[in-house]
Amino acid sequence: MENPEVTTQILMENGDEDGGRPLVGDVMEVSSSHWKDNSHFTPPVPAIAFDEGQSGVQTSLPSPTEAECFKLFMTEQLVGDIVEETNRYALELQEKTEPGVRGKLVKWVSTSVNEMYTFLVAVLLMGIVRKNSLREYWSSDPMLATPFFATLFSQDRFLVLLRCLHFANNATANLQDPLHKIRRVLSGLTQAFGQVFVPYKDLCIDESLMLWKGRLSFRQYIPSKRHRFGVKFFLLCDVKTGFVQDIIIYTGSTTDIQNYEGLGVSGSVVMTMLAPHLGKGHTLYVDNWYSSPTLFQHLLSNNTGACGTVRSNRKGMPRFSSRKMQKGEVEFLDNGKQLAVKWHDKRDVHVLSTVHTATMSETGRVDHLTGERKVKPDCVQEYNKKMGAVDRVDMVNSFVECARKTTKWYKKIFFHLVDTALFNSHIVHRHLTELLEEHHIPRRPPTGGRPSGDNPLRLTARHFPAEMPQTDAQGSRTRRHCKVCLSGTRSRKLRKLTKYMCVPCDTSLCVTPCFGEYHTLKHY
Repeated sequence: MENPEVTTQILMENGDEDGGRPLVGDVMEVSSSHWKDNSHFTPPVPAIAFDEGQSGVQTSLPSPTEAECFKLFMTEQLVGDIVEETNRYALELQEKTEPGVRGKLVKWVSTSVNEMYTFLVAVLLMGIVRKNSLREYWSSDPMLATPFFATLFSQDRFLVLLRCLHFANNATANLQDPLHKIRRVLSGLTQAFGQVFVPYKDLCIDESLMLWKGRLSFRQYIPSKRHRFGVKFFLLCDVKTGFVQDIIIYTGSTTDIQNYEGLGVSGSVVMTMLAPHLGKGHTLYVDNWYSSPTLFQHLLSNNTGACGTVRSNRKGMPRFSSRKMQKGEVEFLDNGKQLAVKWHDKRDVHVLSTVHTATMSETGRVDHLTGERKVKPDCVQEYNKKMGAVDRVDMVNSFVECARKTTKWYKKIFFHLVDTALFNSHIVHRHLTELLEEHHIPRRPPTGGRPSGDNPLRLTARHFPAEMPQTDAQGSRTRRHCKVCLSGTRSRKLRKLTKYMCVPCDTSLCVTPCFGEYHTLKHY
């Protein structure tokens, strides 16, 4: 087979100044003319197998508590920097001539590291105890009172701390950096994320949008997101645990990424975030904004697999047949190293992979109109399972987010980062306590009782269809509704009568296919 690749030299801006990120070779541009139809494609064997023994939490705590795990990310050094800048900013505000500002800060007392940790505790608790305004947390109204907050701060002290909260020295800040007001916190947290946790094999990169409707030069509009308007974050997550490994905030042309010529902005984001993890045998899952044959080929040359949905008009993509496909039909093409898939579900779905074979497998569900078991390409099933880590972070944080409406965008970003640090600390705490229980706490023997819900009686052996006992009213025409046909998991519920049942389960079922589904599928 002819070589489908054309070498293009990589160009990286400021490559020597980027914290020691490794050079990763040349970008190999993939041709769109060297793909062939192949239903027996096997992905190339990785040069280095992934070593999962190095993954997980990289620190040990004798008796890990939630607070200690949180301090692994919000370290005393980082909080000390925030305290220093908050005190500095409070003095700057005191020197202003506006009477209103001087009146609020005339009794300012310098804050400390311990007080700042207490402030963060109060802010995080406000994410759980929701109220309409901050002043309601100190309300003496019996219907609204939450006395615990008054034991942490007086109302005036909390509000003045929130007013003076600051993260950068205005006199020495790099004004060319759009994130200079929050850069120190962002860098400190992302560095701690990488030091505390080493990801498992599967990774994913996706966008997250923090709500912000105020004026901001890098505010984004993404109609598919829940908030639509806001600040866009790129998140690198570990699929197995959901741990947020790295964060990049999108600021347009000034986004803090290396420029990889030939990969575009999306490919440069991927390569910048993956740089510390290349060459280790990871597998990356991304959506169609990032995926391209050129990027996947470059990752493969760095011993990193990839899988993701892809736009059919991406440069280097093959030309699939133009005929209209029926639902469930699939077309496999490969160029020797990558597999391109066109699969028709409700619409055409295009997937690119360097780690999957050209095979289909059952999903465990049944098409109740035809009675046939549903099948999907393996790469589609794996993508659906492993691409939701970033959405899971957003969902969890949405229930307890501490970020409140504020006029300062950098404070909103700070609270969003604190939520992410709290999410990661929960994962670390759970990981460490599970290890502690596994190695130090003896397991209790099972106490008997009913079978576990993970293995219900209907999934055990020795079930046979039998005719339903006749009733006096119906006689030989005795019928009952089939339990599977009425199942809420169906795309369309059916009300089908049957004269057969399973006696041990005391459940009425159609002989085919419902009897087999009920006794073999956990979710029928």
